[in-house]
Amino acid sequence: MTTDSNQSVNAQVTDSVASTNTSTVALAPAMAMGSLYETLSNSISMATSNAVFAQQQSYINYQTATTMGVKSLIS
Repeated sequence: MTTDSNQSVNAQVTDSVASTNTSTVALAPAMAMGSLYETLSNSISMATSNAVFAQQQSYINYQTATTMGVKSLIS
């Protein structure tokens, strides 16, 4: 590869640049999948956390309803 009629680029430089470009292009799918897996795992953990919280709140409501029912039966 020549930049001017009297100057040329060293073959080691072109090999290094080509190697870096190839490495970057080759790693892009792996990085994308890693990011996808991380996002999915975060979303699943948040959904599980929300389900546990909702279950805890429903148990509190059930206990309150039972207590109020027993109270109305006693009085």
